[in-house]
Amino acid sequence: MNKNQEKKYQLILDAAFDQMKEKGFDKASISQIVKHAGVAQGTFYLYFDSKGAIVPAIAERILEEQLIVVKEQVKSGDSIERIIEVLIEQTFQLTDRHQEVIKFCYSGIAYYDSFQRWEDIYRPYYKWLEQKLEEAMGQNEIPRRDSVAHQASFIIGLIEQSAETFYLTDEPKGDMETVAYKHDLYEFIKRAIS
Repeated sequence: MNKNQEKKYQLILDAAFDQMKEKGFDKASISQIVKHAGVAQGTFYLYFDSKGAIVPAIAERILEEQLIVVKEQVKSGDSIERIIEVLIEQTFQLTDRHQEVIKFCYSGIAYYDSFQRWEDIYRPYYKWLEQKLEEAMGQNEIPRRDSVAHQASFIIGLIEQSAETFYLTDEPKGDMETVAYKHDLYEFIKRAIS
């Protein structure tokens, strides 16, 4: 994409994100999205063939945001335990902040796109954690394992599933319950990788 195309793509993505967060997936329309983006309706169809087709792009944006924040929080030389703490904290914060968008991302990607697309979206995140696990193994922080790729995917999946279960259920949670839940998750993962 050239710069102008990239700008329009980002405007559409921003508008879709805002509209779907505000109104939900079903009530947000393409006409509202393009109006909010300030582009013609035909421009939407240059990038997406339907409203559902934008869901993977929104999911990718959320995950990119999370990975940027995680990388900013993790310093060179941090222990794998510190990295797990950061992953848990940032995943919980992002899930809490984007609850409604995450709900329709899951349903949208399930009906619009294959689960392979979901894996493609997560690949940079998995690779980053694989590298951190390899470094921890090299420094004898954790035992060496052959299946580092699986371990990275298990850790990320468990943290995200836990955050989603915690925030996307209808039961309100207090601060103490949130702290205890995250602590239990941290301890579980720490024992699993030791």
